[in-house]
Amino acid sequence: MNRVIKTLMLSDIFILTGFGLIDPIMAIFFKEYLIGGTVIAAGIAWAIFLTTKSIVQVPFSKYVDKHMKSMGWLIFGTFMIALVPFIYIFSTHIWHIYVAQFIHGIGSAIAYSTWLGIWSRNLDKNQESFEWSLYSTVSGIGTAITAFCGALIAQYVGFTYTFIMVGALSLLGCVVLMFAEYKSEEIYKLNLRNYHKKLQKRHLFGKGIL
Repeated sequence: MNRVIKTLMLSDIFILTGFGLIDPIMAIFFKEYLIGGTVIAAGIAWAIFLTTKSIVQVPFSKYVDKHMKSMGWLIFGTFMIALVPFIYIFSTHIWHIYVAQFIHGIGSAIAYSTWLGIWSRNLDKNQESFEWSLYSTVSGIGTAITAFCGALIAQYVGFTYTFIMVGALSLLGCVVLMFAEYKSEEIYKLNLRNYHKKLQKRHLFGKGIL
């Protein structure tokens, strides 16, 4: 498993497990601590996130496919995601959460589109299924553990500290990505040069030069 794949996996684990701390308990937070917060409002907030993410990620993925500097967009999108828990801390009305979910949707669309592209370009040959399965297993177990821990922290310590932990883990995931940036782009450039060399050889061979 190469360094880029390890770094992408580690970063996503920090983010997914971080949000795993609060996802199961957000409806309670909405209802008990926010003006206008209800179970229905929690559903609307989730719908805003998913709708925004779904609308943005397809056209953005077309854009990022045409540009090599995709790691920068991944870091930017991840940073937007990391801001969301800190917005929760200062939220007093449900519309604050709607804004946060809108930002979360845009950040996730940018991060998800670029993460998948970089991940796909750097998968090790003949280890694709293993690396996808390892990522799914580790992130799934991590999220399951933090879901339980998040409920305990929120109940005995408070939601504010839970949100701080989520934001800190997400920021850590963002910092981790910076270590993958150089390596990822170097590998991509090398693969691109090799690809063009193969095309050139085929062209020369076709003309009978080689």
